[in-house]
Amino acid sequence: MSPRTQTSFLRPLAVIAILILGAYWAGARWGARQPINVEAIPNPVDSAAVKNASFAERDAALSGANILTKATEYDFWMDPVPVEGAGSGFVIDPKGYILTNFHVVQGAQSIEVVLGDQSRHSAKFIGADQRNDVALVKIEPGKKPLAVLPLGDSAALQVGQKVLAIGNPFGFQSTLTTGVVSALGRTVQTGQNTLIDEAIQTDAAINRGNSGGPLINTHGEVIGINSAIYTPTGTTAGIGFAIPINTAKRIAHDLITDGRVHQAFIGVETIPINESFAEALGLPAQEGLLVQTTTRGGPAAEAGTKGGDRVAQAGMRRFYIGGDVITAIDGQKVSSPLDVNLVLNRKRPGDTVSVSLFRGGKKMDVPVKLGERPGNN
Repeated sequence: MSPRTQTSFLRPLAVIAILILGAYWAGARWGARQPINVEAIPNPVDSAAVKNASFAERDAALSGANILTKATEYDFWMDPVPVEGAGSGFVIDPKGYILTNFHVVQGAQSIEVVLGDQSRHSAKFIGADQRNDVALVKIEPGKKPLAVLPLGDSAALQVGQKVLAIGNPFGFQSTLTTGVVSALGRTVQTGQNTLIDEAIQTDAAINRGNSGGPLINTHGEVIGINSAIYTPTGTTAGIGFAIPINTAKRIAHDLITDGRVHQAFIGVETIPINESFAEALGLPAQEGLLVQTTTRGGPAAEAGTKGGDRVAQAGMRRFYIGGDVITAIDGQKVSSPLDVNLVLNRKRPGDTVSVSLFRGGKKMDVPVKLGERPGNN
């Protein structure tokens, strides 16, 4: 290669190297000026969505709520230890009603709400649906009108639809992240007896402190309550779950009008069975729920469902045997108490369900008229 050819070959490389070094230097200077990385916005949106999102963000910022709680716990020595918590919520009514997650306010001795205009309000706990992790609190707005977020229709959602999550992650108030609806109709277990039925899955960044905040569409309508994330690290991994707003609307309506949530109740205590358990006890089904007890005067007892009549012991565990084995409710197989909760969550008090069960070796379908779950407020 001649010196001239070599020079012409190296000149573009030198230019590229200078550009790379310049970009690196500029990026380092820019990064050094950023004290924290609040939240990433994972998905780009088109110009129309950006315009709508800006209005949605403005309205949600005003009607969004930072919920601060105080409680008292006791250490090993039974000494009182003050505990503070924080979460999100949003105003749904000019009278001051605010929706949030139950786990945000659970056990709180005092609740304070900071609105988007930075005004602070003492809040009263109105009630909750613990099974669905939805709670309602109320502030007294006084003469100042409150910004209210309109509630949309979660049944109209489609996978791929753009959404915005607003909340207070890590204490940073009115943080907005955007994403899409990643999936619909999932059932997500969030605790031993709690679930998100028909969960909305989104890749909008959701972190600790987002719980209870609104998931909104690009028209500014709330279509879900941000509630849980799937994460191996404790921070967002692009898989978040929201409670459908249609579920929350029903719960809020019950609490505002009647002061309690009308939740279906069947009145049985059960334990799951599997193949080895069934074989050891000589049960007629290899999967299902062995009835331990029935609530006296409850729906299952009134329908003739039988609980156990003698005690057995396996290791340190004692349980009743001799009761019915429930295998399905309204044709849906049940193999855990969560399965029963899922069926009941889609019913209302007064509905009648068909309970498929074995009594001894005989299979039967028993109609049970559901009652109302006691003490659910």
